[in-house]
Amino acid sequence: MHGSRKLRGVQRMNPGSMIRWAALLGLATTGCNLVAYLASGALPLGLALINGLAFAGLCYSLTRPNQTIQFQPRELAEHMLQVQETERHRLSRELHDDIGQMLTAAKMQSDWLQRRAPQALHAQCTTLINTLDETLAKVRDVSAILNPRQLTSLGLEASLRTHLLRTLSATSVQWSLECQQRLDGIPEEIAVAAFRITQEAVTNMLRHAQAKNLRVQLQRRPQGLSLSIRDDGLGFAPALSPAGQGQRGMAGMAERASLLGGELSVASEPGQGTCIQALFPWAPRVRGRANGSKP
Repeated sequence: MHGSRKLRGVQRMNPGSMIRWAALLGLATTGCNLVAYLASGALPLGLALINGLAFAGLCYSLTRPNQTIQFQPRELAEHMLQVQETERHRLSRELHDDIGQMLTAAKMQSDWLQRRAPQALHAQCTTLINTLDETLAKVRDVSAILNPRQLTSLGLEASLRTHLLRTLSATSVQWSLECQQRLDGIPEEIAVAAFRITQEAVTNMLRHAQAKNLRVQLQRRPQGLSLSIRDDGLGFAPALSPAGQGQRGMAGMAERASLLGGELSVASEPGQGTCIQALFPWAPRVRGRANGSKP
């Protein structure tokens, strides 16, 4: 996904500006020289010195290399993903701690009101309480999607299973999650990337694919963690440059894999479903530990 193109940053030196200043200085000194010559017929030493400085400045600006600060697209993409995760965590905390608590308080007040309201208002109070329950559950779901706290406590497999159950329970999609080995000891950055890629793939499937079946597979391999996401939906024509052709979700998934030194491939055709495969290589310091777990 990353090309060899480099982005230019802020320039430390602008030769064009120096040339313009040197030209203006040279023009001014030339005018002064002309006036002095017409007045006295001699060239003052000070003006000769100014002429020399102007010429030296012009030569300096022409010979000094154009120094720029250059940024790699990979560094910018990694920073953007870090900012995105931080913002998701912040929003998740606000939903869970602030809005969630306010909804809980509103539900308790509604319960209190129902116990003291006339019988004629009990049906409306029940409707209000049910609406608050549904809203509170939705807020908790959104909070969990933004910040999957269970990744740390439950691990990748259980977190994915919980997410798939929560997301697909109200749909007709038949899904399965297969893990051929235990996934203990998976580095956090790999677990987050695998979770987010699966999350994005499921969202795209629900929005566009009209799939009936979904199969997610995780496999621990000697070279890294393998992730496969396959559906039998409408399919599409993958773009060579997803970000430039409106497939931002696909571009984001490939970006996450690439930033960890991994690879992501998409196989799809209209009417043939979609298969997304990613491989996240183990870091050298955890390769032995990651491969040491037994099925």
